[in-house]
Amino acid sequence: MTAAFDLVTIDSPNTDDLADFWSAALGLVEVQREDGDRWIVLASPDGQRRIGLQRGAHVPGSVHLDLACHPDEFDAELARLLALGASECQPPRTEPYGSIANLADPDGNLFDLCAYTS
Repeated sequence: MTAAFDLVTIDSPNTDDLADFWSAALGLVEVQREDGDRWIVLASPDGQRRIGLQRGAHVPGSVHLDLACHPDEFDAELARLLALGASECQPPRTEPYGSIANLADPDGNLFDLCAYTS
């Protein structure tokens, strides 16, 4: 299986405020929160993940895609994406939710490959 689209992630120093805004604007509900306000996931009422809010530096208009794969496929999927022309922005790492690789497409657009264990 290849990686699948997971959600759009917005980087912001104000994740709580943005979570409140997008929840109200789109009728979304919070389904995940880690490290206080470092990572918040909003989903539709039926549980479909829609927006991730990640505490970090913000450039207006900047968002990135998150791709997801099964944990057993992470290394192979990372190698496949790199062979297609992606580049690593930093070494892959393990977080409380699973594995993550911060990548850029051939044009420099950022995206993440995630393998969720929880």
